[in-house]
Amino acid sequence: MMSFRTTGCAMLSLMIAAVAACSSGPALGRISEVQIPGTGMAGYMLGSGDEIRVTVFDEPDLSGTFLVDGQGTITLPLIGQIEVVNLSVNATSRLLETRLREGWLRDPKVSAELVKGRPYYILGEVNKPGEYPFVAGLTVMNAVASAGDFAYRADKGRVLIKSADSPNERDVELTPTTVVRPGDTIRIRERFF
Repeated sequence: MMSFRTTGCAMLSLMIAAVAACSSGPALGRISEVQIPGTGMAGYMLGSGDEIRVTVFDEPDLSGTFLVDGQGTITLPLIGQIEVVNLSVNATSRLLETRLREGWLRDPKVSAELVKGRPYYILGEVNKPGEYPFVAGLTVMNAVASAGDFAYRADKGRVLIKSADSPNERDVELTPTTVVRPGDTIRIRERFF
């Protein structure tokens, strides 16, 4: 008769094999495509107009949603104004932990996340060019859909994107996973026949 321990190990092995078999099929490619847009935020630096959610663990009175003001700062209880412009969200978390540790909390744990980014702009060969609110995971194809789809003469193969922190446009191949970041200006060109 088999022991409970042997049976449990056999069941665990079967479950691991089933998960591995499922993850090797074509569905994995679709999942990774969905997750790719979020990777465009890794190097994103905060700027005026961004809204972040700060969570100080076990300190609900210090947690909340904060807007980066025109001077590039947020104002938190206890520590006051903190300059966060040109910092990543992770660097902002570490800075807040350091400032809270300086005489306020013994071992603060802080998490920050981007709630709402600066608006993006879409120009050129779309039906409704203009300013639109940024949402996490935004792609150029989503932005085009928000702008009422491509106009008749749009170049659907390449797009020009100017980041908020760069004076130059870059020519980018348009794919379903082409990422838009807060403050970007997207220009859809007219195609040449």
